[in-house]
Amino acid sequence: MSGQNSKPDMPSLPGLLGDKDKVLREDNRVDPRIIKVLEPFGLDGAQPTSAIDHSSSLDEQLLFSSETESFFHQIDESITNNVAPIEGIERSTEVIQGPDGNDIKLYIHKPAHSSDAMPCIYHTHGGGMVILQGSMGIYSHWRDRLSATGMVVVGVEFRNGAGALGDHPFPAGLSDSMAGLDWVYTNKTQLGISKIILSGESGGGNLALALTLRAKKEGQLDKVQGTYALCPYIYGNYGTKPSELVSLFENDGYFLSAQSMGVLAAVYDPSRENAQNPLCWPYHARVAELEGLPPHVISVNELDPLRDEGLVYFRKLMQAGVDARGRTVNGTVHAADVLFPNAIPEVTDATINDIASFARSL
Repeated sequence: MSGQNSKPDMPSLPGLLGDKDKVLREDNRVDPRIIKVLEPFGLDGAQPTSAIDHSSSLDEQLLFSSETESFFHQIDESITNNVAPIEGIERSTEVIQGPDGNDIKLYIHKPAHSSDAMPCIYHTHGGGMVILQGSMGIYSHWRDRLSATGMVVVGVEFRNGAGALGDHPFPAGLSDSMAGLDWVYTNKTQLGISKIILSGESGGGNLALALTLRAKKEGQLDKVQGTYALCPYIYGNYGTKPSELVSLFENDGYFLSAQSMGVLAAVYDPSRENAQNPLCWPYHARVAELEGLPPHVISVNELDPLRDEGLVYFRKLMQAGVDARGRTVNGTVHAADVLFPNAIPEVTDATINDIASFARSL
């Protein structure tokens, strides 16, 4: 009989692994609502190529970073113009002195009329430690959303490697974030804080993990009860794609590209002296360096080039005996659950509620 020896069609590999020319809007894994958000900015298809990469001159990389920052400000304005305000939140700003005599702004969000001590989310914003600001609308909204679950949320405005708050390479942003954490810890009682959880997305995820490592190194882990890192940007050497980081091949060009990430990484550490330093790039931490850390959650996005570096770190945490949980947000691009609350509200709510649940469990 014909067809007796035929075999069923094998499923194709996902993303660019199955078709090197595939673009995001053609990937049947992506939530169509995200495509509608990205389409007006041309981020749903093939990304324009740039001559600037990780090996370009620092001046060229700084200009590329500033232009990228301006572009993301346009996206932020478009998104936050349509985001409903969160009611019942008290907001204030504290200015403290940084490690180099610089000013550091801390954006404090608290539920109105609260009296009991609450968990605190100490938030480090995204932007590859090189661009963007905690004052942006989407990050203020994110802090409001977290605070509305019954938490104090403090966002730190650290110095960047480039852009409006640059040019201050590693370790400036990490040092500013540590100074802010010290201030929050010292003022726990006045702020009504019961415990501190470090959290951030993308470059902010890097800083949340690096702060935890630095706290251990400096004997200050009593300041950190847990760490929740979203889509952490922690590998650093994006000019080389190791086989264990499959997502750098699979999802390259989906909202983010390895080329642009390589530029930001080069700006963060222009000398390349810290390429293997876990405080700069936590991906490179040895298992022994993770032993004794507080509980962690590593949350990644399915269609993110950075997905697998976060998962590698999660597996190292487990090997180190850390109480760790991994989480993958399916159908989403890099940081979509933070950046697109109107388009995918139930996805954003799920992440907000998971962070709040984690904080209360500690």
